[in-house]
Parts: sequence; C-alpha cells; structure tokens
Amino acid sequence: MFEIFGYRLEHAFVLLFIGLFIFCHFACRIRVKSLFYAHLKIFSESAAYKSSLLTFLKFTAIVTLFIAMAAPYTSRHIDITPKQGYDIALMLDASESMLQRGFDTTQYRLDRFDVVKNVVSDFIKTRTNDNLGVVVFGAFAFIAAPLTYDKAILSDIVKRLRVGIAGRSTAIYDALGQGINLLRKSEAKSKIAILLTDGHNTAFNVALEDVLALAKKYEIRVYTIGIGHEQEFNQILLNKIASDTGGKMFKAQSGEQLTQVYREIDRLEKSQIKSKSFEERTYYYHYPLLLSVLSLLLFVVLRHQKGLL
Repeated sequence: MFEIFGYRLEHAFVLLFIGLFIFCHFACRIRVKSLFYAHLKIFSESAAYKSSLLTFLKFTAIVTLFIAMAAPYTSRHIDITPKQGYDIALMLDASESMLQRGFDTTQYRLDRFDVVKNVVSDFIKTRTNDNLGVVVFGAFAFIAAPLTYDKAILSDIVKRLRVGIAGRSTAIYDALGQGINLLRKSEAKSKIAILLTDGHNTAFNVALEDVLALAKKYEIRVYTIGIGHEQEFNQILLNKIASDTGGKMFKAQSGEQLTQVYREIDRLEKSQIKSKSFEERTYYYHYPLLLSVLSLLLFVVLRHQKGLL
C-alpha cells in the first residue's frame, strides 16, 4: 500500500498521470503567434506575471485533481474479540502451613504462599479471554474476588492476600463448595475450578459427596494441585475430586514445577476465541478536489480577463 506524508492512497497508480501531464505540458506545447508592444514595458511584465500565475493555477488544478482521484485516506484497525472464554475459579490454600519457606529454590526466603501468588498472577495474565474469580480458604472458605474479566484488578487482589486470612486450618471441602458457588450461575460453556493446597482436610462444614454432586450437576471440571512433599497433602482425596469431576490431579514440589503445572492446565483448557478485525478508513479526497475546483475557477476567470477565452 502506497503511503505519503502519513496518508495512504487507495488508487496510487493515478499519480502516474501527473508525470504524463508534466511531460505533455513541456513537450507538446501549442505554439501561437503573440502580439507584443515592446515599447510598453509595463504591459509585457503584466502579461508575464499573468502567464506564470495561469500556469501555476493549471498545475495546481490538475495535480490536486489526480490526488483526489487517488483517494487519500487514513485507517485504523479495530479488533473485536468476543468474551466467550472459560469461567475459572481459582481456589487457594491460605492456611498456616503455607508459611513454609524453600518452595522456590531460586528465592529461598519466599514462603509457599508468596510463590503461589506469583505463579497464579502469571496464569491470570495468560487467560486473556476468560472470566476468573478467586476463593481463599483456611479454617473456612470465602470468595475473595467474584468472576471478572479485569485481570489487573484480579492480580492486585491476589497480591494482597495473606496467610491466615481465612484461619489456620484447611477446609478443602468448603473451598470446593465456594468454588462451585462462584461458578454455578455461570452461563459459560466451559467451567473449571483449580484447587491448590499443601495439606489435608482438617476442617469442614459440608460433606465431600455433596460438593462433588454439585460439581457434576453444574458441569464444573476440577483440577487439583498438591504442593510440597507428597506426604504433606492428601493425594487420594485430591485424585478423587479431580477424577470424579473430569479433571486431573497434579503434584508440585517446587515453584518451578508449580509453574509447569499451571502451564499444563493452560494448555489443556485453552479457549478457542475467533476474533474479528475491521479496518476503519477516513477519506480526504474532498480537500484536494475542492482545491482543484477553486484553482480551475480562478484559472478560467484570469484567462478570460487576459482575453484568451
């Protein structure tokens, strides 16, 4: 696409006629006899001035006409991505055991919960088309962030979470119940929950079979993640939750492994969004066209006054 001075030309080939016009102007001139009064200098100077002005107006009229015919325009692309991704509930264990350090071998001073927050924040950024919410659990579970497309706000909420915010124990069943509560009214075609914990279920107000039945009823697929040493979390329980809901269980003994787990889930549950792109054009042909018409009118008037018309 031909572009000049920030403007694109829809029919750039038309500008070639400007060169043809210039060539014809100088190579194909019509020679006519003229009458000069050599003894009247003022007349010859006036005629020369008018002749130059007429030439300028003629060039302006023709050149701007061709520019108008070339259709100059500016454009901007508009991408419309429909929000048809997944609805995802992120359930994070904030019990006292998450204060243990050494989970990230590169940043030993960070506790488990800090590492989890960093990894989850990165995961949130990758789910650009999805609606995400956060459930935090300890001795009880609560919804820290309702479903939202605003990834900046969601990441900020995650970063502000602290260990012990929901008590010292681990209520896994309650967390799953709150995750289902977050997603049950969702109209999304795909609903998933990601439950992360480093412990055993030590506190609960609901029965496991009840929450699993609700997960199946609302077609919520649950991925479970056990972090830390294998004896620290209940593998049998996490595997049952995942297998009964059509999900998958993962284990992570380090921050690096946890990052890989979330990448794997991201790959398994990748939302296929068909975006639409539009080009909005603003045309400016009327400006050179107006200048061409005005130049032509002035050319005719002056030529008439000179007595050549």
